[in-house]
Amino acid sequence: MATKPELLVDAGSLADMERLIAAGADAFILGESRYGMRLSGEFDLALMAEAVKLAHSHQVSVYAAVNNLMDNETVGALPGYIRGLAEAGVDGLVFGDPAVLMVARVEAPNMKLHWNAEMTSTNYATANYWGRRGATRFVLARELNMDQVIDVKTNTTLEVQVQVHGLTNIYHSKRPLVQNYFQHQTKDGETTEVPVHGKREDGLYLVETERPDERFPIYEDAGGTHIMSSDDLCMLENLHELMEVNIDSFRIEGLLKSIEYNETIVKAYRAAIDAYCEDPEGYAFNEEWLDSIVKVQDPSRELSYGFFYKEQVY
Repeated sequence: MATKPELLVDAGSLADMERLIAAGADAFILGESRYGMRLSGEFDLALMAEAVKLAHSHQVSVYAAVNNLMDNETVGALPGYIRGLAEAGVDGLVFGDPAVLMVARVEAPNMKLHWNAEMTSTNYATANYWGRRGATRFVLARELNMDQVIDVKTNTTLEVQVQVHGLTNIYHSKRPLVQNYFQHQTKDGETTEVPVHGKREDGLYLVETERPDERFPIYEDAGGTHIMSSDDLCMLENLHELMEVNIDSFRIEGLLKSIEYNETIVKAYRAAIDAYCEDPEGYAFNEEWLDSIVKVQDPSRELSYGFFYKEQVY
């Protein structure tokens, strides 16, 4: 066992961070919606500095999400923003746009860079390409199966991050589709609250005629419209397979979940990681870890292995 994987989560507030650190989180992804995508909370530079101070006091890392689709106006603001992140003490930048990398080289030359371009990060050649340009971590697409994950890890020297729990994004448009629809339906002079996640508690779902029992949450933020999976990825039972091949970072997606739910998830994965690292040869899965998750899981959302054990056909 050469690598003890990092347990990476997101948080909506400093109070949530405190609870998740106590539960066992090793690192956080935080940011503000102008620059980052699908964030649980809004952390401007001042709040980011407080978050870094809190995290570092517990030997926990903070990565800034700078992975939005960048327009010309946002690119113009990047130098000041990334310089501010460096001054706040952020440990790394999560990015997909080369513009972020080029600015970071000037404004934060010592900052770690995590390349995450969603579903296009599917092979080790791409990982090594970005590694030669300064990236230190490659965030794998959620659509890869276990063999493909292992193949990437075997053929790159970059850190490799995979998502192990939570919902996944299956569609994204930079346009605010729901907001546009409701504005179109509203009479002149009237205002209406757009019923999407993050703006109203019950949110809005997409339901297909062929699968009426499955609900796909719709999330809308400054980065546009996002349609999320109808189930939740859960690799807890098979986490040891990823630890055996030294995957560097396990990502728990906490978006649209309560702090109580995320706290439970972090504790379960923390227990599994620690048990394996303490004795890899004698490791045995404890059913109580999964039971704790089942107790807080929304019964309308199935726990699944995602694409990890699916044969990929091209």
